[in-house]
Amino acid sequence: MTEADASTVAAHGIHKAFGGRRVLCGVDLEVPAGTLTAVLGPSGCGKTTLLRILAGFEDPDAGTVRIGAQTVAGESAAVPAHRRRVGLMPQEGALFPHLSVAENVAFGMDRAARSRPGTAVARWLSVVGLDGLADARPHQLSGGQQQRVALARALAARPRVLLLDEPFAALDAALRVRVREDIAAILRDTGTTALLVTHDQAEALSLADSVALLIDGTIAQHGTPAQLYSQPTSLANARFIGTTVELAGMAASGVVHTPLGVLRARLPVPDGLTVVALRPEQLRIGTGSCGVPARVTACRFYGADTVVHVELAGGAALALRSPGDTGPDPGTDVAVEVTGDVLAYPSPAGGQRVALGEAGR
Repeated sequence: MTEADASTVAAHGIHKAFGGRRVLCGVDLEVPAGTLTAVLGPSGCGKTTLLRILAGFEDPDAGTVRIGAQTVAGESAAVPAHRRRVGLMPQEGALFPHLSVAENVAFGMDRAARSRPGTAVARWLSVVGLDGLADARPHQLSGGQQQRVALARALAARPRVLLLDEPFAALDAALRVRVREDIAAILRDTGTTALLVTHDQAEALSLADSVALLIDGTIAQHGTPAQLYSQPTSLANARFIGTTVELAGMAASGVVHTPLGVLRARLPVPDGLTVVALRPEQLRIGTGSCGVPARVTACRFYGADTVVHVELAGGAALALRSPGDTGPDPGTDVAVEVTGDVLAYPSPAGGQRVALGEAGR
């Protein structure tokens, strides 16, 4: 087995309950060596519990965890956390305030590296772009710099796998985007196998090589970011991965009859009542003869775009987006156009029609 193969992670059939409350229900997850995988899901879905099991801070009730060829949990194996060579980068960075940046980085090194800390620390500070800050204290650094120090400390321990637990949550919005992209680039440059736990869809989709969607203690779907966004296997998955504009329809032979016309289904859907989940970029507002007639009822400006509320001729209400602050005035007659094929799923129990609108806005 090569050194790269030794950093693969495979969790199979992971179950975990606390006080009778099931948190993980048969989780299967594989993280190829040298890749960044995101575990995405809402609060309370079991993300942190899964991460703690991989790290060795919790034992699964059932299932196995393997890192490379080594079983570290399950099958009568219980390798303690400090022997797994799994690094952890928590939300706040958790730097030691009484130590300098250099001392924080050196803290996790093995004995051989600590015997010559200057060279090793300088190398890792250079990797994370913090040259010249070795003598600084954590309180003298910005939030982004503190996260870089935490990453350098984690990487200096030469882990087989690095676990990141919502590491950007404490940063403000503008800094969060820049820091997370920088850290993702560093992880790829160093060939680190990493698992990122997050509830932020944009973070998971933009950074990860693959995304595992964890809902109600199970992996609902695992694939590339593009696959999860364009081909979600359920309506719940579609709603969680990005924004949906939903309307009721009737499926027959691969097409769906809707108030916006006859639309081709992207994925197989049984005949009958359906919920169509459009992505906002599939809808366009025009004033020409193409599309379905509608009248603008309101506009709401959100900075990068404007949400335009329209009413179709049949009385159905719909919300869609227009770039910038250029939404048409209320009372304007427009045409609503749909581009491309659409996601469609069997209607919820009872065949209840879904209200037209935009989820998440």
